[in-house]
Amino acid sequence: MTPAQISRTPGPQGHSAELRDAARRLGSGVGRRRFLTVTGAAAALAFTAGLPGAGTAAAAELDARRITEDPFTLGVASGDPLPESVLLWTRLAPRPYEADGGLPAERVEVRWEIARDERFRRIVRRGSTTAHPEFGHSVHVDVGGLDSGRGFYYRFRAGSWTSPTGRTRTAPERGARTGSLSLAAVSCQAYHDGYFTAYRHLAEEDVDVVFHLGDYLYEYAVTATGGARGYTDRVLPAHFNRETLTLEDYRMRYGLYKSDPDLRAAHAAHPFVVTWDDHETENNYAGDTPENTVPPEEFLLRRAAAYRAYWENQPLRAPQRPAGPDMRLYRRLEFGRLAQFDILDTRQYRSNQAYGDGWKVPGPESEDPSRTMTGAAQERWLLDGWKNSGARWNVVPQQVTFAQRRDVPGDAYKLSMDSWDGYPASRQRIMDGAEAAGIENLMVLTGDVHVAYGFDLKKDFDDPASRTVGTEIVATSIASGKDGADKPANWDNLTGANPHMKFYNGRRGYALVTLDRDEARADFRTVAAVTTPGAPVTTAGSFVTEAGNPGLTPA
Repeated sequence: MTPAQISRTPGPQGHSAELRDAARRLGSGVGRRRFLTVTGAAAALAFTAGLPGAGTAAAAELDARRITEDPFTLGVASGDPLPESVLLWTRLAPRPYEADGGLPAERVEVRWEIARDERFRRIVRRGSTTAHPEFGHSVHVDVGGLDSGRGFYYRFRAGSWTSPTGRTRTAPERGARTGSLSLAAVSCQAYHDGYFTAYRHLAEEDVDVVFHLGDYLYEYAVTATGGARGYTDRVLPAHFNRETLTLEDYRMRYGLYKSDPDLRAAHAAHPFVVTWDDHETENNYAGDTPENTVPPEEFLLRRAAAYRAYWENQPLRAPQRPAGPDMRLYRRLEFGRLAQFDILDTRQYRSNQAYGDGWKVPGPESEDPSRTMTGAAQERWLLDGWKNSGARWNVVPQQVTFAQRRDVPGDAYKLSMDSWDGYPASRQRIMDGAEAAGIENLMVLTGDVHVAYGFDLKKDFDDPASRTVGTEIVATSIASGKDGADKPANWDNLTGANPHMKFYNGRRGYALVTLDRDEARADFRTVAAVTTPGAPVTTAGSFVTEAGNPGLTPA
């Protein structure tokens, strides 16, 4: 039975009986952690068996001239720019709301071009690749041999169809004394909570790269009218009105999200660097521990499906391709001598949330020094990378709030057990590692919380007079949380309880950060509404931090 056939034979929880039985057999007699690292588990789960590159896939070839509907409905994207290469992505899906994207289980030849000009008169690289049905007819083209630090245009062709044109750029040459770098930070785009208006504005911003910090999609049900979008001109298929569990569920949910024109515009305009949080799989899962009480093999199957669909639908290179329920997403990018970016994964390896999760009074369980947010291997990788860094700015794009965040002033406060506050020993090891490595200009980029924050990172958060050792820029959501407010209901409590919090705003939008040799500037860009389309964008606040003198001051 092929993987495609297996995936169409659902079991009680939506997964096939074959996959469930294989997982149960492998899970018996070994612990959960061992299960995650058993090499044979991935193959037995049929999430890597029979895939292209394994020498066993033999899908027939579809003549692309037989494709009668536009296969590029999900647009194009680029990502992870290096000095001489960039990753180009698209996925063929004439009917994106269907499990197979509207194509048969046959491979399709896709041609690609990358040029210096938008009219493709000066093409610098071209070639062809294969869109495999086993990967949802997605393609990931790693184009090398490019000039460093410059912009390019790219497009794909399949049969008589041509994709939209995308714009991308390579990173500066290694060791180059780059003058400045402009980036955007985005996160949390719940389709059912509103329109992606912020992405339309971001597409028009002049930035070099976009960092997506998690919750690219949500596993929750989307109604026929698109939830808070309140569609009157369309009816979404009923299969969206349920939680995602299977590979087909996640593939179709990406089809829904990526069919949004504003999201497509942002991807076409800028290269993205992506990392996930929880909702790409399941709310607040921690490592191999699910939110809900299900057998471990059930959650690992779901995680494998979610990770596979994530890779299929993002501009990621081959090293990030998952093996069953495992996927190495943490990685490092350098932009000359100006900035080093250490992209973290704070979901896959973390200890389970203390005290059952939520906002709780901290205590021995949360403060246990053995608890980890990153896992030991990723923590070593981060600290070793700092020891070898020669960058002016060391930036850590990651998921959940890093700074301490008390909910009320006084001693009767609670902390979020899902954020770094629930893992204070892990946070302290990171901060001690930065200090030991001599990192002077540390910046953390964060998503998750559906609001914008600007924090000073303190050597001792319990002592407001302690030394400031870095800054944290928290990007608000694209749509999650609906319209929001400039001053959420807890504004007085949070600003009063956390003197290192220099900015707090609850509208939707994104953060722009410009780095140069002397300072970093953060502009918090917001829209007034997402439950109705077309809201204008404004700047809710602007701050700078000087190189060698950490701490946010109003611009």
